[in-house]
Amino acid sequence: MEWNKALLIHHLHAGKANRENTLGLVTGVLAPAIHELVVVRTDEPGEGEKLCRKRGEEFDVVFILGGDGTVHECVNGLASLQNPPQIGVLPGGTCNDFARSLGISPDAETAAQEMLSGRVISVDIGRADDRVFTNFFGIGLISEASQNINENLKGALGKVSYFISTLQTITRSEPFQYELEIDGERTTGEAVMIYAANGRFLGTNALPFAPDALQDGKLDVLIIHETGIPLLREVLSHKPEGEWQPRNESISYFKASTLKIKTDVPMSADTDGELYMETPAELSVLAGHLHFLTGAEE
Repeated sequence: MEWNKALLIHHLHAGKANRENTLGLVTGVLAPAIHELVVVRTDEPGEGEKLCRKRGEEFDVVFILGGDGTVHECVNGLASLQNPPQIGVLPGGTCNDFARSLGISPDAETAAQEMLSGRVISVDIGRADDRVFTNFFGIGLISEASQNINENLKGALGKVSYFISTLQTITRSEPFQYELEIDGERTTGEAVMIYAANGRFLGTNALPFAPDALQDGKLDVLIIHETGIPLLREVLSHKPEGEWQPRNESISYFKASTLKIKTDVPMSADTDGELYMETPAELSVLAGHLHFLTGAEE
């Protein structure tokens, strides 16, 4: 595969400590296949989104070297374009869950080599109000866990810190009242977490969703009605052969094209690990909206 003009974005403070070394490795792999390669380092929050929105259409492909947060930021810029370029995600974060959902190697250099095959897939993008997300939108336990992340611990232990935070949160999470409108059908209840997924991984763990989750035009929605380690274990350990049906009655699972979420009080929402939204929120799917490079086999 060869491209005429490509942009490679990397964020100064995101992801792994050996960023400069990784940047050198991936550019070494990609540069021979690109006539003009523009490499830009972003320093401030929102800079990648602005860059992608302003200049994205100048390029045949935009490579994003970073974790789920960096991808989230850049995709919010690219998704708004009339003619968005192809996108290549080069894993450089802690969990790289969206890259895992795409079937990309967790090693950035290997991922760059895979992308030279030129395989491109059309991928759904989730929409939450006027923002988009690649991997998930969640409230309750998931956002509480994100707020409890110890950044020093995250740097030292990587993905382990996410599980420590989750386990600390799961013992004291308070239930909330919700009202949902699922593809026009209204339901109410009590939960400790609502998780609407576009991708198939959380904290590097595979979720029990179908392999075509990124291309089915729907969100996979989990409602955890009460807290407890066994519930977390079922979600993270089940590997279904067919459509997943939870065994525990404290877990509800369904697919939805549109989802309106209201809670008894405004709640902080986590989108791809970023905390800046809150309920109420209206979710939908932009089916096949963006085109991603991947080395995964058919």
